[in-house]
Amino acid sequence: MDKVSFGYEDVPPEEKTRRVRGVFSNVASRYDLMNDFMSGGMHRLWKNHFVRKLKPRKGQHILDMAGGTGDIAFRIAASGAEVTIADINPEMLAVGRERAKKRGIAGLTWSEQNAETLTFEDRAFDAYTIAFGIRNVTHIDKALAEAHRVLRVGGRFMCLEFSTATWPGFKQVYDRYSHDIVPKIGKVVAKDEDSYRYLIESIRRFPPMEEFKRMIERAGFAEVTVEPILGGVVAIHSGWKI
Repeated sequence: MDKVSFGYEDVPPEEKTRRVRGVFSNVASRYDLMNDFMSGGMHRLWKNHFVRKLKPRKGQHILDMAGGTGDIAFRIAASGAEVTIADINPEMLAVGRERAKKRGIAGLTWSEQNAETLTFEDRAFDAYTIAFGIRNVTHIDKALAEAHRVLRVGGRFMCLEFSTATWPGFKQVYDRYSHDIVPKIGKVVAKDEDSYRYLIESIRRFPPMEEFKRMIERAGFAEVTVEPILGGVVAIHSGWKI
C-alpha cells in the first residue's frame, strides 16, 4: 500500500487525512495565537505581502483554501472581492465565522471542503489562495489539479507556505528553534505539544521551493514563480491558468 508523510512518519493516506483533521481540531481555538508565538508575529506581515501581491479587486470571486480562521480572507474581503473560505476542518471554520462576526465582516461564504475533491464547478473562481495549508494535504498533486480545475482561464494560483531556510548559519539556528522550542511553546500555549511537533515535522517533509514549483507546473499552471522570504523560511509560489 502506498504511504504518505505525516511528519516524520509514513502512514496510509486515509490515516494522514484523519490525523491532520485531529491536529487542527485540537489547535483551532489557539491557532492564530500560536502563529504569533511561532513566527514572532511576522506571519501577519507575510500575509499582508501575500494579499498585496495577489491584488484582489471588486467583482472577483476568490477561493481561499485551508483558510478556516479567516486571516487571508479578511484581508482579501477588504478589497471588495467575493471570498469563499474552504477548509476540511469544521472547528477551524467555526473559529473563522466567530472572528468574522466579532469584526463585523459580512458577505463571506464558508464551505467545508477537502482540497483534493472540491465540490465547486469548473472555472468558478478568479483566484485560488492557500496559506500554510498545502503541506497538510494528503495528495498535493490532487489538490493542485483541483485548484487548476476550479480556476477560470486567466485565473491565478497563489500559495504561501513554510519552506527550507537557505541562509548559512541562520538555517541551523532556525532548525534548532523549530524542532526544540516550538513544540514546547505549543505545550504551554495550546496545551498540545504533539500537534506542534507534527506541524514542524511537516515543514521538513514538504518539497523544497524549486521542486514544489515543478509540481505546480505539472498541474498545468504557467509562468510559475517563487519568492523566498527570510532566506526561504517562507515562500510564495504563484502561477496562472492560461
